[in-house]
Amino acid sequence: MKIVADDKIPFLKGVLEPFAEVIYIPGDEIKPETVKDAEVLLTRSITHCNSELLKKSSIKLIVTATIGEDHIDKQFCKENGIQWYSAKGCNAGAVEQYVTAALLEIASTDKTQLMGKTIGIIGVGEIGSRVARVAQLLGMKVLLNDPPRSRVEGRVGFSDLNEIQQNADFITLHVPLTFGGEDKTFHLLSEDFFGELVKPVVLINSSRGAVLDTEVLKNAVIDEKISQLVIDVWENEPEIDTELLAMTEIATPHVAGYSIEGKANATAMVVRAVSSIYGLGVGDWYPEIPADLRQLELDCAGLSDQEIFRMVFNAVYPIHADVVKLKTAPEHFEELRGEYVYRHENTAWELSLHNTTQTIKSTLRSFGFHIK
Repeated sequence: MKIVADDKIPFLKGVLEPFAEVIYIPGDEIKPETVKDAEVLLTRSITHCNSELLKKSSIKLIVTATIGEDHIDKQFCKENGIQWYSAKGCNAGAVEQYVTAALLEIASTDKTQLMGKTIGIIGVGEIGSRVARVAQLLGMKVLLNDPPRSRVEGRVGFSDLNEIQQNADFITLHVPLTFGGEDKTFHLLSEDFFGELVKPVVLINSSRGAVLDTEVLKNAVIDEKISQLVIDVWENEPEIDTELLAMTEIATPHVAGYSIEGKANATAMVVRAVSSIYGLGVGDWYPEIPADLRQLELDCAGLSDQEIFRMVFNAVYPIHADVVKLKTAPEHFEELRGEYVYRHENTAWELSLHNTTQTIKSTLRSFGFHIK
């Protein structure tokens, strides 16, 4: 069996070699001639798994080390007997950390309190649900928008987009990218949506770039419908719109999910999928990553609750450092992604906090941190 694998999938090298010939290639260099005699393709979102790539290949299985699946032509796979799997939910903890850090950073910049503010969460799967939980920990009012879930579960507890337009101070998107059907998310928020906002919003997108229309976004900023913009995912990556980049408060190169733990989860899911299909016996494999908790000691004297939370998150994930790198060299977008130093999620940290309350410590435990 021959396997073609994206060479940026971490922890993978050496794992499947006892069972197959494994060829590692950069994702943007995986071509039809590369996969023509391969049976398995292990990929990331940079590789478009469509008829152009696959029609003359021997591929029977595609596994992507990402939660996103829009780079896989599912209809072509179905028509040609190709199985496919994703690493759904693998980096939920990392994206939760990213959004929390962004909320606290924006609040600090604007000198405002998150407590009492309203956040509209569009897409309430695993990641959106986790963001809802941390928003509540920050004292925010939460509006949940997820039409597929509300149709199944009933409308109680869910909000429509109109309610978000009427009430939201923040909007964050956590939807897959889909191009058709009742729940199409391509260019989900239109000019009319922004035009009917009651007040300017902070908009966060860490889902997929094409969920938002670049020109619509720029006009919404110009028209002061968006007060602050946080973007991790972009249309036409890696060739991102530099005008839009200049309009952002927080801009990062598609790294919201780039934690060590998230990447380990993704690669484990990839290996386990291949093992399950081909009976390789490595269905419980997991990468060796640092098990010892990282230590952080902080003095909280004289700080408000929100200032303490920001200090902690800025220590474990200084999000502004990623912003500086992208804004300094947007032409190196893919290199910034490919050479990114994976951060640790909250659960990998143990905090020693001085001059604070048990309530603060309890809240930080709820964020996933260990408290000494």
